[in-house]
Amino acid sequence: MTAQRVFSSAARRRVLAAFAVTAVGSIALAGCTTANPGSTSSAGTTGHQTVTIYGPDTGTEATELNASWAAWGKANNITITYTGDGNFTTNIATKIQGNDLPDIGMFPQPGLLDAAIQSGKVATVGAATEASVKKNFSTDWQGYVSSGGKMYATPLDANVKGYIWYTPADFKKWGITVPASYSDLISDIGKVESTTGAAPFCAGFNSGTASGWPGADFLAEVVLSSAGPSTYDSWVKGKTKFTDGSIDKAFTLLGQILQNPKYVNAGFGNVASINSTAFGDVAAKVANGSCAMTNQATFLEASFSTTKTAAGSVPTVGPTGDVWAFALPGVKSGSHAVVGGGDFAAAFNSKAATQKVMTYLSSSAWANSLITVKGASFISANKGLDASKEADPLLQSAIKTLQSSSTTFRFGADDAMPTVVENAFWKGIVDWTNGMPQAQAEAEIQAAWANAS
Repeated sequence: MTAQRVFSSAARRRVLAAFAVTAVGSIALAGCTTANPGSTSSAGTTGHQTVTIYGPDTGTEATELNASWAAWGKANNITITYTGDGNFTTNIATKIQGNDLPDIGMFPQPGLLDAAIQSGKVATVGAATEASVKKNFSTDWQGYVSSGGKMYATPLDANVKGYIWYTPADFKKWGITVPASYSDLISDIGKVESTTGAAPFCAGFNSGTASGWPGADFLAEVVLSSAGPSTYDSWVKGKTKFTDGSIDKAFTLLGQILQNPKYVNAGFGNVASINSTAFGDVAAKVANGSCAMTNQATFLEASFSTTKTAAGSVPTVGPTGDVWAFALPGVKSGSHAVVGGGDFAAAFNSKAATQKVMTYLSSSAWANSLITVKGASFISANKGLDASKEADPLLQSAIKTLQSSSTTFRFGADDAMPTVVENAFWKGIVDWTNGMPQAQAEAEIQAAWANAS
């Protein structure tokens, strides 16, 4: 595992999100074209077969994918030919509309997958793949690959946001354990503040033209936890408004941390300094002990490799290391509402070899092969994945969180909303942090839905 690999993967998904709505619109138009002529093929697997896969992973990630299925392909007399495209999100729409289709596509957004399904070009999965998906993935994940009562894809890898980073030795010194609920987290932050006399929590929302997204992610985590998955889904679709009481409550809960001048912004300044602080810069403050806690995705691990502890050494990341992280606790004690992302594989035909590869990609065998590829840092929500095979302790923790029956998983809300709303969401978070009244910020974001196509 390389820390940079984690960061690049997460960054890729955020960049892809910026193009998602445009591409979805293009794919939707493809529904009027002729159905994929190969979608009902029943070609067998006698003799050597070749299956083509097209996806967004390039470079090192593409090399790792090829390594993950190489042995299986050889054993099953199937050559899997993978083509990675950094502009996959845009180009897949063109391929679907022009009927220039691979056997399998790897989709980094559920919206893109759904649009492809609605085009009529995606084949339903075979019985073996459906059984495998139902065995290995929770109903949350099954929902993302199903439409109209039919299953069209399999989940692949995943990523997790919403971790609270901290220093284990300091928690022990202050008599604090990992909190079981969101209210416990607030209580712990208060205890640290009263013990040290300094703000315990730090945050950074500065990310250039995308400034505000870390706050949008944090709010989404609280909405999922406090309002539940049904309200969260309704909110993402624009049916539950930003001005609704359930979303307002989440803002208030988040404000207990981010709007409290006694609690933020450790090592940087006051509440307003959150917007001038780059999202990755919080790692340095956690590493040197000036910030007791921060909320950020697993990819923050990459930033610690360039920081120093108070003693001047590069911090180790682990349960007994210099820094560690736990999943943001839910409003209900013992629960976890996890916001993250992931990829899906969908087939554009029903050829026997294609469907055999789909079944393999849905299996625990492939998931375990993937995470044991040297240097790789893919994780998955696959229940058959053996977390102990993952060398990185943080990713081990993320796998266990994804697999837990107490975890509710959803894709990031802002990434799933129309681009105009996503941008307004980011801006509204920045304005709220700068002191705009909560109701006004909520109304400002909600107004963007009127311009969403």
